[in-house]
Amino acid sequence: MLDRRGFIASGGVLALTRGEAAAAPAAEAATKVNPAATSDATAEPLYVLTPSEAEFLVAVIDAFIPADDLSPSGSECGVVAFIDRQLAGAYGAGARLYQEGPFQPSSGQPQFGSQSPLAPLAFIRLGIAELDAWAVAQRGRQVSKLSKPALEALLLEVEGGKVALPRIDARAFFAALLQLSMEGFFSDPIYGGNRGKASWRMIGYPGLPATYAKAIRDHRGRRYEAEPKSIADFL
Repeated sequence: MLDRRGFIASGGVLALTRGEAAAAPAAEAATKVNPAATSDATAEPLYVLTPSEAEFLVAVIDAFIPADDLSPSGSECGVVAFIDRQLAGAYGAGARLYQEGPFQPSSGQPQFGSQSPLAPLAFIRLGIAELDAWAVAQRGRQVSKLSKPALEALLLEVEGGKVALPRIDARAFFAALLQLSMEGFFSDPIYGGNRGKASWRMIGYPGLPATYAKAIRDHRGRRYEAEPKSIADFL
Protein backbone atom coordinates (compact mmCIF):
# COMPACT_ATOMS: atom_id res chain seq x y z
CA MET A 1 0.00 0.00 0.00
CA LEU A 2 1.25 3.44 -0.87
CA ASP A 3 1.28 6.26 1.59
CA ARG A 4 0.12 9.65 0.32
CA ARG A 5 3.56 10.86 -0.74
CA GLY A 6 4.36 7.54 -2.39
CA PHE A 7 1.06 7.71 -4.24
CA ILE A 8 1.88 11.18 -5.52
CA ALA A 9 5.43 10.29 -6.54
CA SER A 10 4.44 7.14 -8.40
CA GLY A 11 1.23 8.29 -9.99
CA GLY A 12 1.22 12.00 -10.69
CA VAL A 13 3.03 12.21 -14.00
CA LEU A 14 1.48 9.03 -15.37
CA ALA A 15 -2.03 10.11 -14.51
CA LEU A 16 -1.62 13.58 -16.00
CA THR A 17 -0.68 12.06 -19.34
CA ARG A 18 -2.44 8.71 -19.68
CA GLY A 19 -5.44 9.75 -17.62
CA GLU A 20 -6.36 12.73 -19.75
CA ALA A 21 -5.80 10.86 -22.98
CA ALA A 22 -7.97 7.96 -21.87
CA ALA A 23 -10.63 10.17 -20.36
CA ALA A 24 -11.51 12.17 -23.47
CA PRO A 25 -13.51 9.50 -25.34
CA ALA A 26 -15.19 8.37 -22.14
CA ALA A 27 -16.16 11.88 -21.11
CA GLU A 28 -17.72 12.50 -24.50
CA ALA A 29 -19.61 9.23 -24.40
CA ALA A 30 -20.80 9.74 -20.85
CA THR A 31 -22.61 12.95 -21.81
CA LYS A 32 -24.81 10.81 -24.06
CA VAL A 33 -25.86 8.47 -21.22
CA ASN A 34 -28.75 9.30 -18.95
CA PRO A 35 -27.70 9.22 -15.31
CA ALA A 36 -29.17 6.12 -13.68
CA ALA A 37 -29.00 7.06 -10.03
CA THR A 38 -27.41 9.34 -7.47
CA SER A 39 -25.34 8.00 -4.62
CA ASP A 40 -25.42 9.73 -1.25
CA ALA A 41 -21.74 8.86 -1.02
CA THR A 42 -20.82 10.83 -4.12
CA ALA A 43 -23.60 13.45 -4.49
CA GLU A 44 -23.05 13.03 -8.22
CA PRO A 45 -25.26 11.58 -10.96
CA LEU A 46 -24.19 8.02 -11.70
CA TYR A 47 -24.11 6.87 -15.31
CA VAL A 48 -23.36 3.15 -14.89
CA LEU A 49 -22.47 2.51 -11.26
CA THR A 50 -25.15 1.61 -8.74
CA PRO A 51 -25.25 3.53 -5.44
CA SER A 52 -23.85 0.49 -3.60
CA GLU A 53 -21.01 0.16 -6.13
CA ALA A 54 -20.25 3.85 -5.68
CA GLU A 55 -20.15 3.41 -1.90
CA PHE A 56 -17.67 0.54 -2.33
CA LEU A 57 -15.47 2.79 -4.45
CA VAL A 58 -15.71 5.69 -2.00
CA ALA A 59 -14.38 3.46 0.77
CA VAL A 60 -11.52 2.04 -1.29
CA ILE A 61 -10.54 5.32 -2.93
CA ASP A 62 -10.49 7.12 0.41
CA ALA A 63 -8.19 4.39 1.71
CA PHE A 64 -5.89 5.10 -1.24
CA ILE A 65 -6.22 8.89 -0.91
CA PRO A 66 -7.29 9.89 2.61
CA ALA A 67 -8.05 13.46 3.52
CA ASP A 68 -5.10 15.15 5.16
CA ASP A 69 -3.28 18.48 5.25
CA LEU A 70 -2.32 18.06 1.60
CA SER A 71 -5.76 17.71 0.03
CA PRO A 72 -9.32 16.47 0.54
CA SER A 73 -9.95 12.74 0.17
CA GLY A 74 -10.14 11.07 -3.21
CA SER A 75 -13.92 10.82 -3.18
CA GLU A 76 -14.23 14.46 -2.12
CA CYS A 77 -12.10 15.30 -5.14
CA GLY A 78 -14.56 13.55 -7.47
CA VAL A 79 -12.59 10.39 -8.21
CA VAL A 80 -15.73 8.21 -8.07
CA ALA A 81 -17.44 10.46 -10.61
CA PHE A 82 -14.36 10.21 -12.83
CA ILE A 83 -14.38 6.41 -12.68
CA ASP A 84 -18.12 6.26 -13.34
CA ARG A 85 -17.73 8.41 -16.46
CA GLN A 86 -14.79 6.35 -17.65
CA LEU A 87 -16.74 3.14 -17.28
CA ALA A 88 -19.74 4.67 -19.06
CA GLY A 89 -17.76 5.41 -22.19
CA ALA A 90 -15.36 3.82 -24.64
CA TYR A 91 -12.91 2.77 -21.95
CA GLY A 92 -15.55 0.85 -20.03
CA ALA A 93 -16.65 -0.92 -23.19
CA GLY A 94 -13.08 -2.02 -23.91
CA ALA A 95 -12.92 -0.08 -27.18
CA ARG A 96 -9.11 -0.15 -27.26
CA LEU A 97 -8.62 -3.65 -25.92
CA TYR A 98 -8.10 -6.88 -27.80
CA GLN A 99 -10.97 -9.02 -26.56
CA GLU A 100 -10.77 -12.11 -28.75
CA GLY A 101 -9.64 -15.42 -27.24
CA PRO A 102 -7.99 -17.60 -26.40
CA PHE A 103 -7.36 -16.27 -22.92
CA GLN A 104 -4.55 -17.91 -20.99
CA PRO A 105 -3.38 -17.47 -17.42
CA SER A 106 -0.58 -14.92 -17.47
CA SER A 107 1.39 -16.85 -14.81
CA GLY A 108 2.26 -13.55 -13.22
CA GLN A 109 4.01 -12.24 -16.32
CA PRO A 110 2.84 -8.62 -16.78
CA GLN A 111 4.23 -8.43 -20.34
CA PHE A 112 1.40 -10.71 -21.45
CA GLY A 113 -1.16 -8.03 -20.62
CA SER A 114 -4.72 -8.61 -19.53
CA GLN A 115 -5.99 -12.13 -20.00
CA SER A 116 -9.56 -11.34 -18.96
CA PRO A 117 -12.38 -11.69 -21.49
CA LEU A 118 -14.23 -8.92 -19.64
CA ALA A 119 -14.32 -5.28 -20.71
CA PRO A 120 -13.31 -2.86 -17.93
CA LEU A 121 -16.89 -2.07 -16.87
CA ALA A 122 -17.76 -5.75 -16.47
CA PHE A 123 -14.41 -6.45 -14.80
CA ILE A 124 -14.77 -3.66 -12.22
CA ARG A 125 -18.43 -4.52 -11.57
CA LEU A 126 -17.69 -8.21 -11.02
CA GLY A 127 -14.65 -7.39 -8.89
CA ILE A 128 -16.73 -5.17 -6.62
CA ALA A 129 -19.38 -7.87 -6.22
CA GLU A 130 -16.89 -10.63 -5.51
CA LEU A 131 -14.71 -8.69 -3.07
CA ASP A 132 -17.84 -7.50 -1.26
CA ALA A 133 -19.05 -11.10 -0.98
CA TRP A 134 -15.62 -12.19 0.26
CA ALA A 135 -15.61 -9.42 2.88
CA VAL A 136 -19.06 -10.41 4.13
CA ALA A 137 -18.04 -14.07 4.35
CA GLN A 138 -14.62 -13.49 5.93
CA ARG A 139 -15.04 -10.21 7.80
CA GLY A 140 -18.78 -10.09 8.46
CA ARG A 141 -19.36 -6.80 6.64
CA GLN A 142 -19.40 -5.29 3.18
CA VAL A 143 -16.26 -3.41 2.18
CA SER A 144 -17.94 -0.02 2.56
CA LYS A 145 -18.99 -0.92 6.14
CA LEU A 146 -15.55 -1.98 7.37
CA SER A 147 -13.67 0.19 9.82
CA LYS A 148 -10.72 2.09 8.41
CA PRO A 149 -8.10 -0.25 9.96
CA ALA A 150 -10.03 -3.34 8.79
CA LEU A 151 -10.37 -1.96 5.27
CA GLU A 152 -6.68 -1.09 5.07
CA ALA A 153 -5.79 -4.60 6.29
CA LEU A 154 -8.07 -6.13 3.66
CA LEU A 155 -6.56 -4.05 0.86
CA LEU A 156 -3.08 -5.08 1.97
CA GLU A 157 -4.16 -8.71 1.72
CA VAL A 158 -5.59 -8.14 -1.76
CA GLU A 159 -2.47 -6.32 -2.91
CA GLY A 160 -0.30 -9.08 -1.49
CA GLY A 161 -2.14 -11.83 -3.35
CA LYS A 162 -3.66 -13.31 -0.20
CA VAL A 163 -7.28 -13.01 -1.34
CA ALA A 164 -8.66 -15.46 -3.92
CA LEU A 165 -11.90 -14.50 -5.68
CA PRO A 166 -13.97 -16.99 -7.72
CA ARG A 167 -13.78 -15.40 -11.17
CA ILE A 168 -11.61 -12.30 -10.80
CA ASP A 169 -7.87 -11.95 -10.23
CA ALA A 170 -7.98 -9.95 -7.00
CA ARG A 171 -4.54 -8.38 -7.52
CA ALA A 172 -5.46 -7.30 -11.06
CA PHE A 173 -8.67 -5.80 -9.68
CA PHE A 174 -6.70 -3.92 -7.02
CA ALA A 175 -4.26 -2.63 -9.65
CA ALA A 176 -7.09 -1.44 -11.89
CA LEU A 177 -8.75 0.47 -9.05
CA LEU A 178 -5.45 2.05 -8.01
CA GLN A 179 -4.69 3.10 -11.59
CA LEU A 180 -8.15 4.61 -12.09
CA SER A 181 -7.86 6.40 -8.73
CA MET A 182 -4.55 7.97 -9.73
CA GLU A 183 -5.92 9.05 -13.09
CA GLY A 184 -9.04 10.54 -11.54
CA PHE A 185 -7.13 12.36 -8.83
CA PHE A 186 -4.64 13.99 -11.21
CA SER A 187 -6.70 14.40 -14.40
CA ASP A 188 -8.13 17.61 -15.77
CA PRO A 189 -11.26 18.46 -13.73
CA ILE A 190 -13.35 18.50 -16.89
CA TYR A 191 -13.46 14.70 -16.66
CA GLY A 192 -15.04 14.67 -13.20
CA GLY A 193 -12.07 14.15 -10.89
CA ASN A 194 -9.57 16.56 -9.34
CA ARG A 195 -12.45 18.70 -8.12
CA GLY A 196 -11.34 22.23 -7.39
CA LYS A 197 -8.00 21.32 -9.00
CA ALA A 198 -7.01 20.07 -5.56
CA SER A 199 -4.24 17.73 -6.71
CA TRP A 200 -2.79 20.31 -9.09
CA ARG A 201 -2.67 22.88 -6.31
CA MET A 202 -1.05 20.30 -4.05
CA ILE A 203 1.83 19.53 -6.44
CA GLY A 204 2.09 23.02 -7.97
CA TYR A 205 1.00 21.98 -11.46
CA PRO A 206 -0.32 25.01 -13.39
CA GLY A 207 -2.65 23.02 -15.61
CA LEU A 208 -3.13 23.42 -19.32
CA PRO A 209 0.43 23.73 -20.72
CA ALA A 210 -0.40 26.33 -23.35
CA THR A 211 -1.19 28.85 -20.63
CA TYR A 212 2.31 29.00 -19.20
CA ALA A 213 4.62 28.07 -22.08
CA LYS A 214 5.81 31.66 -22.51
CA ALA A 215 6.67 31.97 -18.82
CA ILE A 216 9.37 29.27 -18.97
CA ARG A 217 12.10 31.70 -20.00
CA ASP A 218 11.35 34.18 -17.21
CA HIS A 219 11.06 31.47 -14.54
CA ARG A 220 13.88 29.17 -15.54
CA GLY A 221 15.46 27.82 -12.38
CA ARG A 222 12.81 29.44 -10.19
CA ARG A 223 9.50 28.20 -8.84
CA TYR A 224 6.55 29.13 -11.02
CA GLU A 225 3.33 29.76 -9.14
CA ALA A 226 0.06 30.41 -10.93
CA GLU A 227 -3.63 29.66 -10.67
CA PRO A 228 -4.03 26.29 -12.45
CA LYS A 229 -6.13 26.26 -15.60
CA SER A 230 -8.46 23.48 -16.73
CA ILE A 231 -9.72 22.82 -20.24
CA ALA A 232 -13.09 23.98 -18.92
CA ASP A 233 -11.64 27.42 -18.16
CA PHE A 234 -11.29 28.01 -21.91
CA LEU A 235 -14.73 26.84 -23.02
